[in-house]
Amino acid sequence: MKHLLLVGAGHSHLAVLKSFGDAPAEGVHLALLSPNRHAFYSGMVPGVVAGHYRSGDCRIDLRPLAARAGARFLEDSAAGVDPARREVTTARGERLHYDVLSLDTGSSAGEPTGAAEHALHVRPVEPFLAGWERLRERARRGEVRRIAVVGGGAAGVEVLLAMRHGVAGSAAQFALFSELPVLAGHGARRRIARILGERGVAVHAGRKVAAAGENGLELDGGERFEAQAAVWATGAHAPPWIAHSGLATDARGFVAVSDTLQSRSYPEIFAAGDVATVIGEPRPKSGVFAVRQGPVLASNLRRALAGEAPERFRPLAHSLALISCGDRYAVAAWGGFALEGAWVWRWKDRIDQRFVERYRLGPAGG
Repeated sequence: MKHLLLVGAGHSHLAVLKSFGDAPAEGVHLALLSPNRHAFYSGMVPGVVAGHYRSGDCRIDLRPLAARAGARFLEDSAAGVDPARREVTTARGERLHYDVLSLDTGSSAGEPTGAAEHALHVRPVEPFLAGWERLRERARRGEVRRIAVVGGGAAGVEVLLAMRHGVAGSAAQFALFSELPVLAGHGARRRIARILGERGVAVHAGRKVAAAGENGLELDGGERFEAQAAVWATGAHAPPWIAHSGLATDARGFVAVSDTLQSRSYPEIFAAGDVATVIGEPRPKSGVFAVRQGPVLASNLRRALAGEAPERFRPLAHSLALISCGDRYAVAAWGGFALEGAWVWRWKDRIDQRFVERYRLGPAGG
């Protein structure tokens, strides 16, 4: 009996669970370690914030998905990996043995002084949505006049525009802070810049946030920006425990993997999604790539368990990016080509709902 341990319930691991549910592997003991019972599809979270979906619409119950795959479900988080012993230590101190290990935990959010106490973080999703409900009510009562969103990537833009739509009719104003140009290098950047301007969003590009406080942000250089609420949607950072695992990493601390999604230092360890970087084929930290890695990861885990040679993950040169704009309107980008309209939002809605339905085996809940 060989032990396959999945750490994290990111988009790639959802595909692995479905694969093993569709075709169980003989002689394999499968386990899933995740800090939450539910996985949220990130592509629909802004739609929940805007009011187009219920939280249950983008939530996947991991218990029935794991049970169908014959996997033991462990509701805990990873605290460390010992590759020499082939063990994962959990936050509660349990030691889990593996023969083959796969990591798909997502990333963490880097934050300056005060952000943990005074800002609402977009990850993890469940507490973010609960915090947003409270913030929305405060804005509607007039207690919040200005909301600052920190992070000029797609996540920051989508969440800001969704929140703006969610408090339509209130006096709340929005500001976006980005250390780099907003959507730097993204095919949709010009259209999104125009939309942000049309909707009255104050964009502060090239401004680094040094600290967050109860009444606003402190910028590099000492300038203060008054805001009654701050939302943290900065780029991906590697989970801190990776640095102490002995695994080879890239310069930013993410797990370094080859084009077979295997660790560059331990071939029995695989990693996909935001926690990993494919050396030689770097891509932005995006759910699109995690989804595409899923089938290859599932196949290579089976091959590793059977002692067979793995296959390569071959990313496309460009990927379709769909950015929602708060209302039922979205921008689509493919390389340097971009389109926008209500029809793009409907297209995105169909893609997103189809993804969630693929993995939903039980009731979604509220």
